[in-house]
Amino acid sequence: MTQLSGGPVETAPEGPQPLDPELLADAAAAFGMLAATSRLQIVWLLADGPRDVGTLATTLGQPVATVSQHLAKLKLAGLVRARREGRHQIYVIADAGMVEVVRTVVAAQDRRREPDAVRGRGIA
Repeated sequence: MTQLSGGPVETAPEGPQPLDPELLADAAAAFGMLAATSRLQIVWLLADGPRDVGTLATTLGQPVATVSQHLAKLKLAGLVRARREGRHQIYVIADAGMVEVVRTVVAAQDRRREPDAVRGRGIA
């Protein structure tokens, strides 16, 4: 508190404030969904555009049933949506912001894998 002539006045603390516990739990759950490499790969692929489960399964080299289970979890978590086109369920990313997060994290990890010289620790 800061003392002014009229009495104590509260000042806002500097820096970020703790997140609401419920929001924090929801964010952690979303990251938990993406902790499985198969689900992260699915989100990565869907970031490029809508796909059906069969196309995703072929691309991933996994059984349709396995990919379908991952998609169901991603859908339940609100990370993907599905729409019906004829006999097919077409999956899309539910929030473009999630694509940005995934691309940012993947790019950061890719940069960490570069040789030291490229990152500026060695030869300029």
